[in-house]
Amino acid sequence: MGNLLCLVQVDQSTVAIKETFGKFDDVLQPGCHCVPWIFGRRLAGHLTLRLRQLDVKCETKTKDNVFVNVVASIQYRALADKASEAFYKLTNTSTQIQAYVFDVIRASVPKLNLDDVFEQKNEIAKAVDRELEKAMSAYGFEIVQTLIVDIEPDERVKKAMNEINAAARMRLAAIEKGEAEKILQIKRAEGEAESKYLSGLGIARQRQAIVDGLRDSVLGFSVNVPGTTAKDVMDMVLVTQYFDTMKEIGAASKSSAVFIPHGPGAVRDVAAQIRDGLLMGSATT
Repeated sequence: MGNLLCLVQVDQSTVAIKETFGKFDDVLQPGCHCVPWIFGRRLAGHLTLRLRQLDVKCETKTKDNVFVNVVASIQYRALADKASEAFYKLTNTSTQIQAYVFDVIRASVPKLNLDDVFEQKNEIAKAVDRELEKAMSAYGFEIVQTLIVDIEPDERVKKAMNEINAAARMRLAAIEKGEAEKILQIKRAEGEAESKYLSGLGIARQRQAIVDGLRDSVLGFSVNVPGTTAKDVMDMVLVTQYFDTMKEIGAASKSSAVFIPHGPGAVRDVAAQIRDGLLMGSATT
């Protein structure tokens, strides 16, 4: 019915190419148009102005001889004011774009090592975008954006890279663990040294307190009991200490049998042995 009435409809985001006797005549915008076929006019075809995407997978080799598959995503669209060029100049737009992508990627990636390819993928995408924009603008197409969406090396290469990273992390973990153990040992040694130092201070203060107590006892006893000498006081202190020791030995629940000479004269013998030991030690020093 439309052909009989010479009316054609052009959908939104689409333009139509009108020819007269096989020659380009006009670009029809969206809407309803009269194309009288009886005068040799007809629609040669339609051209979409919508944004299209083409994914191109390119295999190439890096500078360090690693084969990788680079996937580039090209977003492009036809220009309304250059619709005739886009319709007539290219027969297969995707094939043309793919050829330019291959050319740029295979010229850029072989200059880089594998690690640099991952780091400089944005620069590779920009290089592809510049080349495509320069080439495809002459054919009535606009390159909206170019993205490098995937860089996939050989499976064995990926496995080797993962093993290298794992080994590096294990080495770093071992170093950190060694440093931690070293710090613990140092702190433990410092703690033991401090503990021994404080223990020594405690023993020294204890002995000083004992000496001060004995001195005060001797002085107090000499004042309260006239005619006594320091030797008499020390003998009495030794007797007191002797009986206190015997009491502790007997009170201990886990003490075993101890055989020692016991009697009133034993106290004097113990005191004499202590004095003789002290005097002998003083004489040798």
